[in-house]
Amino acid sequence: MNIFHDWRGLPARARGAVVALGNFDGVHRGHAHLLRTGHGARPDAPLAVLSFEPHPREVFRPDDPPFRLTLTAERAGALAALGVSTLYELRFDQAFSTMSAEAFVADVLHAGIGARHLVCGPDYAFGHRRGGDAAFLAARAEALGIGLTVVPPLMEGAGQISSSRIRRALQDGYPERATAKLGRPWAIRGIVAHGDARGRTIGFPTANIALGRHLEPARGVYAVTVTLPDGSSVHGAANIGRRPTVNAGPESRLEVNLFDFSGDLYGQELAVALHAFLRPEQKFSGLDELRARIAADCAEARRILDRVAPLSP
Repeated sequence: MNIFHDWRGLPARARGAVVALGNFDGVHRGHAHLLRTGHGARPDAPLAVLSFEPHPREVFRPDDPPFRLTLTAERAGALAALGVSTLYELRFDQAFSTMSAEAFVADVLHAGIGARHLVCGPDYAFGHRRGGDAAFLAARAEALGIGLTVVPPLMEGAGQISSSRIRRALQDGYPERATAKLGRPWAIRGIVAHGDARGRTIGFPTANIALGRHLEPARGVYAVTVTLPDGSSVHGAANIGRRPTVNAGPESRLEVNLFDFSGDLYGQELAVALHAFLRPEQKFSGLDELRARIAADCAEARRILDRVAPLSP
């Protein structure tokens, strides 16, 4: 995938695409539907996405808790898997937020990236104070000779598939519901950092990963699969929370025990995919009770993962 962070001075190969507009947080099945529809409108043109980094909400509401489903690398990888060849990941800041809707269409979409065709959802809004909407975009695109397809949301059950519904499913402790909407298990990607090595002393060594800007799902224990730097996967059990038995710290973190694995992972990037929520976080009377419960959690995680996420031989 080609990734560009500025709409100015682009090479010829980065212009003339079908450009899907939106935040694409999570890159869920609704996003995949939108991209397929855009490609179908102009199958002769390359498929591109225009999004922002950081997410505008992170700029306007910096004190909000982290909410991102996918960060930059994860989002780019998921988009590439859907056939996107170019990502315009434009830097969003206070200065950019003052650009008018008219300037965004004329300067960025038309003159800058040379969009051949645009695709968006009916609720897409852009420009200073969200001054532009799908109707405005349709009128201006037509005047500039740019095609436009407005794609209705993909519906499932009682509502549409959306990033907000996926966030709610994860925060309520239902990763399998998030999986159904995403089309894949939700994963936290991060660098393994040194912890206090307490897990090793009780027989369950863990890889420790900060949640960072990721959404914090329901605190507790999960059955997970872990993608290693070489692309292989292993099963595991992970705890997300503040570890009240041993260290009631102020920040939650992810600790994952990788089954049947030995090796040094410090400083390496892992992707930890959540498959099932086993139990809420709880405080135990001591390390012996904690050790026994972790053993039971790992056994339960193995049973679940052997059924829902078998590893390739």
